[in-house]
Parts: sequence; C-alpha cells; structure tokens
Amino acid sequence: MARDEPVLIAGGGIAGLATALALAKRGIPSHILEQRERFSEAGAGIQIGPNGVRALEAIGVAPRLAPRVSVPEEIIVHQGANGRVLTRMPLGNWIAERHGAPYWVAHRRDLQEALLASASTVPGITIKTGFAATDIEMEAEHVTVRAASGEIARGRVLIGADGIRSRVRAMLAPETQLRFSGKAASRALLTPEDAATLGNTASMGVWLAPGAHVVHYPIAAGEQIAVVAIVPDDRMTDDWAAPNDWRALEPHLAGFAPVLRSVLSRAPEWRRWALFETDPLRHLAKGRIALAGDAAHPVFPFLAQGGVMALEDALVLAKELAEHPDDPVDALKAYEAARKTRVNAIVATSRQNGRIFHLSGPAALARNLAMAAVPATRLMARYDWVYGWRPPV
Repeated sequence: MARDEPVLIAGGGIAGLATALALAKRGIPSHILEQRERFSEAGAGIQIGPNGVRALEAIGVAPRLAPRVSVPEEIIVHQGANGRVLTRMPLGNWIAERHGAPYWVAHRRDLQEALLASASTVPGITIKTGFAATDIEMEAEHVTVRAASGEIARGRVLIGADGIRSRVRAMLAPETQLRFSGKAASRALLTPEDAATLGNTASMGVWLAPGAHVVHYPIAAGEQIAVVAIVPDDRMTDDWAAPNDWRALEPHLAGFAPVLRSVLSRAPEWRRWALFETDPLRHLAKGRIALAGDAAHPVFPFLAQGGVMALEDALVLAKELAEHPDDPVDALKAYEAARKTRVNAIVATSRQNGRIFHLSGPAALARNLAMAAVPATRLMARYDWVYGWRPPV
C-alpha cells in the first residue's frame, strides 16, 4: 500500500473538513466525498467550548473564524415561568483563564465557511461534491467507494463523517437504529434590538420549564442573537432546516414568561430539526473504515458539544494515522480506544442535562433551589473534564 494514497472522507461537514485539515497538518492527503452539489449554509448558532477552540487552533482555522465569533461573559439561567434568575455561571475571562482558551459562540455557517475556506487552500486536500456513495467495498489494502454516477474513489481508509443518517455507519454497524426523542429543536435569528428585553444580549440566556427549554446567545460578532427552543414534538422529519410556524411552536412555550414569548414571536423565521439518538456503538472502527462526528455518536444539544466532538475526533484520527503509517487498521483501532469512553460520557451527560433542564413539579423546585444555593463557579467546575481536553501532539 502506498503511503501517499489518500484517506477517503465521506461527508464535507464539520467532521469531514476538520479531519481533512488535521490530516494535512501531519502530511497525509485526503479526498472528501460530499454528496451535496454545494455546501449548505443551514443552521444557526453553535457553541464552541475551550476544547473546541483549541482544536480549531490546532488545525489552523481559529484565526479565520475569530473575527466572526462572540465571547459571552456568563450563562444566565432563568426560571422559565417568571424569568427569575437562578444562577449566573461565568464564561468570559474566567473560563479562558481556567482552561487556557475562550468559550466561543458563532453562526454555524461561519464555522463551515472557515473550515471550507481553509481546506480549499491546503495542499493535499481534494474536495469532490455531488458524490453520493452507493457502495463501499473494503479490500485487503484499500477501500473503494462507488457513487450513484458510477464514479469510483479508492483510498487507504474511509472515514465516515456523513452525519446522523450516515451511510457508512449503515455498512459498518447495520444493527444500529436511530431512536426519535419525541422532541425537536426550533431555531431562529433575532436582532440585538429585538432581544433587548431579555437582558444583556452579550451573554447567554437559558430558560427552563417543564418539558422544554430555550437558549439564546450572540453570534456573528454580536450582530445577531441565535435562539433555540427545544420542545415536545411528534414530527419525525429528517430535514435539518425544516420550516416551522410560530403558531405551531407557540403552544409548547405557553409555560414561559410573557417577556420571552413576546420576543420569540418577533422572529422572522423558524427552522426545526427532530432530535434523534442511537445506543452507543460497539465499535467506532472496523478494518479500514471508521466513523467520526455525528455518524459515530449523535449527541443531544443539552451540553453543546456535538460539533466539538467532531473536531476532537478529527485530531485523534490524524494522530493515529500518522503514528501507524504502515498499519491503518491498527491506527483506527487506536482511534477507537482513544475516543470511545470520552464520547460515550459526553453523550450520556448531554442526555442527563436534558432531563434536568426539563424537570417539573417538586424535582424542578429542588433543581432551582440547588442552582441558587451552589456557587456558580462550582457549577461550572463540574465540566472541567469536558473543557479541559487537549489536542494530541
């Protein structure tokens, strides 16, 4: 097997582009196979904790994205029904000093554009759009991927970075089933002026109510406010950017304070996506094929780590492939060993956060009292294991 044979990457989203850039940093060529004809600008806000910022620095994307991010000073948690502040958890300088990197919030489009612009200029990265994989064949020395058009790509390994409905995962772990959560996340963008009555628009706000919660934070260098409302929803649509009508969303927000509902009603457009999960995969790699990002471990948005896990995956994959140049199968085994425990813990913690956010009755009262009583710095310190991750050298 020729060492310069490219790594094939199915998917040109966050996971795929980051993997290509991480590989390029270690002198490994890659070929991104993206099924869409053009890259999507779908999405609204994305939170990038210190571990994610360090990952972006490691692949050389941070300087390109930095002018378009916001850096919130704190997370203000509200009791949803009346807006009462339960706690103010520090971000800003506090988290940057604690973890050696800031906490960024950005428009997902800006992150995608920064990754794509970087990948488009780095030697060794080839991007092919309109490549809808229909067949994957793993041979002794290669992986061959065939597209619906009849086009063929061959590489030393294949990384499935093709999202929550991954075709590569369907081949690697056909027993894995997506499970609908019964909830959906609806997102919108507001102007800072429209959101002003919610408080300091330079900070992040979280509003908690039985069965639902709302998050808002500044993006695009403070030019916009991203809003996400997670509520019960029985519509199992696949579309990441399915339109949602305020009249359909409003009844699910009836338990929130009038000031919040008034602001949300002014959003010019709502988009929604249904939330799915899988059981933890037994293996993230098999032979010359591995999974990364949402294809490997779909994460609910209750810990804001889904995109960041994709960035971490990319760096670990690149390290292991560089350290095992003559045995990519061992490289992918090492990647699985390095990532499996952490990503499963992130998925479980995110799910637990969702249960806590959506408590009702006496359990919600106990949660609120605990948040008000426990020092906010101690609440944030519980996530040191999340934000303290460092890229491999």
